[in-house]
Order: sequence, then C-alpha cells, then structure tokens
Amino acid sequence: MGVNITFLGGADTVTGSKYLVRHGEQSLLVDCGLFQGYKQLRLRNWTPLPVAPNQIDAVVLTHAHLDHSGYLPLLAREGFVGKVHATGATRDLCRILLPDSGHIQEEDAAFANRHGFSKHAPAMPLYSRQDALDCLPLIKVTECGVTFQPLPGWRATFSPAGHILGAASLLLEVAGRRILFSGDLGRPDDLIMNPPANAPQADTVLVESTYGNREHPKEDVLGELGPALKRLAARGGVAVVPVFAVGRAQALLHAIHLLKLRGDIPKSLPVFLDSPMAVHTTHLFEHHQGEHRLSSKDTQALTHGATMVTSTDESRALAGRHGPMVILSASGMATGGRVLHHIAHHAGNHRNMIILTGYQAPGTRGATLASGAKSVRIHGRDVELHAEIVQLQSASAHADATQILAWLRTMPQAPAQVYVVHGEREASDELRKRISHTLGWRAMVPEHGSTWPS
Repeated sequence: MGVNITFLGGADTVTGSKYLVRHGEQSLLVDCGLFQGYKQLRLRNWTPLPVAPNQIDAVVLTHAHLDHSGYLPLLAREGFVGKVHATGATRDLCRILLPDSGHIQEEDAAFANRHGFSKHAPAMPLYSRQDALDCLPLIKVTECGVTFQPLPGWRATFSPAGHILGAASLLLEVAGRRILFSGDLGRPDDLIMNPPANAPQADTVLVESTYGNREHPKEDVLGELGPALKRLAARGGVAVVPVFAVGRAQALLHAIHLLKLRGDIPKSLPVFLDSPMAVHTTHLFEHHQGEHRLSSKDTQALTHGATMVTSTDESRALAGRHGPMVILSASGMATGGRVLHHIAHHAGNHRNMIILTGYQAPGTRGATLASGAKSVRIHGRDVELHAEIVQLQSASAHADATQILAWLRTMPQAPAQVYVVHGEREASDELRKRISHTLGWRAMVPEHGSTWPS
C-alpha cells in the first residue's frame, strides 16, 4: 500500500501550508497554516477541509509562523484530538502567536461591527483567543536530531532550518519511503539566525519557493536601513515599520542597535516595539540562547534598546508623540493588528516613512504600499499615502533561489521527486525549472487540492 500526499495549502501560493500524508488508514498533517493575502485565498480558511479533522491522526509543525501554524485552533475546535509535534521554541512561540491571532481576529470583527463596514452581520472571527488556548495542550515537544514516532510505525526527525526560532526541516519515514519537508529555509548569512543544517537523504522532497525567482542583494540590511533612518531623523519624522513579530522584529531591533553603535544614526533616536507578541518573542531569545547567533549581551540589548509597548493605552499614546521616532509593530504585511492604526495616523505626512521589511504577499496591504499606490484601504476607509515608502530588499529571513539550490545540493544523492511548494506560481515555476535544468532532478509544482504519490 503506497504513501500519498495531498496539498491542502502552500501550493499555488505562499501561505496556508498544509500537507496531508496518508498511508493505509493513517493520516498525518505536516503544517497547519492560515491562508493570507488575496480575499479568495483568505476565504479558504472558512471552507471545511476535504478531510474531517477527527480523521487526522497527528500534526507536525515545521515552525510557528501563522501561515504554518495558524489554522491549528480551528482544526482542534472542529474535532482534531491527536498530538501536535513541534520543537520547543515552536511550542513556545505558538503559545504567543496563536492566542494573539485569535485576539486580533476578535478585535477586528468587533471593530467591523462597531463601524459597520463588514458585509456580514455580525462579523465573526475565524476563531477566538480561547480556541487558541484550548489547542495548546496538544503540542508535544521533540528537539532537532531526535527521531520520534508521530504515529505507530512512522518515524520523524527535525533538523534546524534557520529562518526563525524553532524552525525545522522534517524527515518523515513511512512504509519504506523517506519524505523531506524543507519548511521555511533561512539564509546562511542571516543577521540573527544560524544557517540551515544540511539536507538528509530522501526519496521525495517538498521544498519551499518563497524566493524561488529572486536573489538577495549584495547590500546588507544595515546598508539599506541606516541611510533611511538617517534621513528620517534629520527631518523629524515618524517611521512606521510593519514587522513579523517573530524573527523580523528582533532582526530590526538588532540592526538599529548596531547602527547606533556605529554612529550611523543618532543614539537618541527613540524606538518603540508596539506588539505584545513581539515583546514576548524578544524575551524568548534569552531562553533559546544556542539557537541563534546573538550573544547574551546582544539579547539583552534587544530588550533594552527599545521601549516595549504592551497595553492598548500605551499604543494609542504613541499617536500623540512627535518625531523623530521609530515604531515597530506587527504584522509584517500590514494585514491586521496595531500597525494599521499607526499607518492610518502617520501615512498622510510627507516627513514620515513606512518601512517594509520583507516579502509582501500579493493581495496584502503591504503589497499595496510597495506598489506605489496613492492610498491604502484600512478599516473601511481609504488612507492617502504621502509618507516615504521604503522597502528593504535585504531583510528577508528566507533563503533566495541560489541558497535553496545550495541546500538541495547538500543531499547525499538525488531524490526521485521534488515538489516545489510554498511560493507564488511564478516563483515556484522558476525554481522548478532551475531544479530541473541545473540539478537534473524531477521537479513539479503541485496544484492546490491535488494528491500525488510520495
């Protein structure tokens, strides 16, 4: 009896990663992510999975970002009762990310109901903070390098993937097949994270392709960010920086710290981290000291180099402050959260700046900002954009196309099949061609909902 994989997310798109592996009567879900970006993608979050949650026997998470873990509260609420396997840092991050995700959805639904801009009456959250809290006890920790049995007869092993705290690639062994899931691969030259481990031998590989058609610039994040913040400080403006609370926020805090040490920007430039989730995540770097490049002195600088904003009252009070100052706030693609209020408040002033810190998925407000649009829709109204828009090209935590190929080349032998996933169609197809032409391996881009043999 064979092993097959159904692509329930992370195919045709860079979000919603969910890969259902079946063998006989057993089924295991690798990643359990939310769809983000275009409305037609977000609507998939509301469509029931083609397999009943109580028919899924186990879940394995490669890492905690919401496009890989954010569907878990809904899966559990709808009947999943198995174990969720993850690394310790992924478990710790899910404890922060998932309740926050539920809380933001409740807040956004309440805001929509108060202001009457939702087409649904009443607007409802996809899941609540309580739903997220209820699913957390299902998570069981196994660290990288330790082989475990997610299901009887199935073997699984995590290996470090870089990218963010706890991120891992996954080798799954079932019925004589070895299936490797890259997860999201970090960069070998990342500012704060260790490089990915070499890829183990496998018959089938699912490799991410977020940057499958792009190369990172030679210039580093300090070279890009320094001049922008120097301009901002000189004109007394406010920089609003949408950041991913996990990884990107800490990388930017570290970069600003280094720029101040070098004297590239004023040491007196105030920095605010306005995201309870990012604040809690920043403290986790101290608890997982060996999983990143930062020294204990560096991790202390992360927490002391910015004013940590946690309450909504403190967040609102920032609107009354004058520049120069830098506000880092989640989310990284400006899809929700407090950063929307900061953008709405500051986007109309030409002295201000909005700094985009990485890839902006099509259909997100971040993509609208990056496109040079004259306005962006926030909370049901169009906000004019007069602030300077800066998009950092070097701050991504994803491996680029050449780095992905280099990781694949670390495999001892060529796999029989590569599935190129977790990327926009153009990026995935470009990486598919490079794998086929450069490495000579069989590679394809699976369609959403399709099922293929392992």
